Amino acid sequence: MGKNIFSGTGFILLLLFSTTVNFEAISQTTMPEVLLKGTFKEQMDYINDKTRIYEEYRAIREDMFQKIRTNSIDTLRAAKNVIAGFRKNVKDLNLTIDSLNASLETVKTNLEQMTKTKNSISLMGIEINKLAYNAVMWIIIAMLAGILAVGFLVFKRNHVVTTHTKKEIEDLKREFEAYRKASREAREKMSMAHFNELKKLRGA
Repeated sequence: MGKNIFSGTGFILLLLFSTTVNFEAISQTTMPEVLLKGTFKEQMDYINDKTRIYEEYRAIREDMFQKIRTNSIDTLRAAKNVIAGFRKNVKDLNLTIDSLNASLETVKTNLEQMTKTKNSISLMGIEINKLAYNAVMWIIIAMLAGILAVGFLVFKRNHVVTTHTKKEIEDLKREFEAYRKASREAREKMSMAHFNELKKLRGA
């Protein structure tokens, strides 16, 4: 019984070896296109589909193994290069971000300074808030406007009083001239009357 089992196992091994040798003999010089142009996953799928497993061992042609090995190394090298490129890009981006953050801080500082300068006025070297300065200036302008209005009213009143006073003075002057003229005429009449009386008395 054991001999039959051994003979069966030997026959299977011989058959597998014969099939592998024949496969190698037929395909020794032919490299599948997928191992030349396919992706690494496609190559591994091809090996998985085309090779046989016996007692947890997989039989594969040496040239295919070397090709897969070379391809895997190239794939790893390319992946490393891509990763290195990504790391460099990340480093450059971090430097750019740091530079932008520094620029943003500078812009914020300048903006705060500009806002402070815009909202304040330097008066004799003292920084005064523009709102307070404007409020004081408007109060001063309002006070000056009030003083000007009062001055205008006073001037108008004085002008009216002056005009009225001038008119009264003119009237008084006319009355005085008339009175003086009348007084002179009366004095002259009295003098003539007195002279006539004296003349009559002397004639008598």
